[in-house]
Amino acid sequence: MAGTTAPKTVRALIAPDKFKGSLTAAEVAAALAAGLRSAADAAGRAGAVHCELLPLADGGDGSVDAAVTSGFARHSVTVSGPAGRPVQADIAFDGATAVVEVANTCGLALVPAGKLDPLAASSRGFGEAVLFALGLKPARVVLALGGSASTDGGMGMLSALGYRFRDAAGHELNGSGEALGRIRSIERTSFPGLAGVELVVASDVHNPLLGPQGAPAVFGPQKGAGPGEIAVLEDGLKHFVGMLAASRIPEPGRLAEHPGAGSAGGLGFACLLLGAVQVSGADYFLDLLDFNTRKDSCDVVITGEGSIDEQTLAGKLPAALARRSGGRPIIAVAGRSLLRKERWAEMSLTRVYTLAEYTERDSASDPGLSAALLRRIGQDIAAGLL
Repeated sequence: MAGTTAPKTVRALIAPDKFKGSLTAAEVAAALAAGLRSAADAAGRAGAVHCELLPLADGGDGSVDAAVTSGFARHSVTVSGPAGRPVQADIAFDGATAVVEVANTCGLALVPAGKLDPLAASSRGFGEAVLFALGLKPARVVLALGGSASTDGGMGMLSALGYRFRDAAGHELNGSGEALGRIRSIERTSFPGLAGVELVVASDVHNPLLGPQGAPAVFGPQKGAGPGEIAVLEDGLKHFVGMLAASRIPEPGRLAEHPGAGSAGGLGFACLLLGAVQVSGADYFLDLLDFNTRKDSCDVVITGEGSIDEQTLAGKLPAALARRSGGRPIIAVAGRSLLRKERWAEMSLTRVYTLAEYTERDSASDPGLSAALLRRIGQDIAAGLL
């Protein structure tokens, strides 16, 4: 760092999460690296900063991309989007583990601006992507929950995996928030593709399915649900749990109360019904991407996300990374920071740079501006390293 004797070549591990709504983790890492390298070149010390890029994810948007970065193969499949229209989705597979994410199958980002429909949105596309992944014969499937547009308790996903939901007239229901309250019978068929496959839910959401901290109340508004729609979704999910119990499906009431059941509009609940094990999304992907080994050969770790705040301290990706960095200097970059400087030490942060310090414009809605500012920040970081 500044004021110390720097090694001949400073090795920087650039390991950010996405800047949600603006840049992917890979784009954040690339912009910072470009700034670091250009500063070294301008100082007449080309090659003085070696950048290793490790775009990260925590189970939300970008989880498949992060797995591909680590060496997984990308596979594409057409699935039903959150509104039922076909969308092209990707999964990642390395021969043993498949990674399937909510964000690119039934995520909020797939809904056109101004077209949110919280009652009609479905998680069926996620189930179709899981079905496709199972066709590759994996030993495990990582279910990356985050960024969903639906609040259907995973009814849509379950319908793609062999569950049959019918209304009072016997018509089959594919799954949506509105359809939950119309279920009158449930048939669970044995799906052979799931036999012997380990299901892992990667999520850092701890909300239950129902109640004041449940999926409709906490996450419904960001999916376009007003008070009336939240009430419909809450009642529908209660009915769903009751119908599952009446159909002799084991322990739906207990699973609805499980921390994380409310993640991704209740997809966490449906995954638990399927026997999935829930793990920390941040820690799982740090392990998957071999962060512990990669950080051993670096002098400084540069991480970041869109906003650094109290939630970051509670265990989001930068905090999980900081716990593993082994005393190495950690620099954080964010769109904004609500964390007071005196609290940086709680995450072992040496410095926090924010895009908000470099512009008065709203960079969150301008990817080009965000990338340019990150390059400037990369130059400033380099000035403190060389």
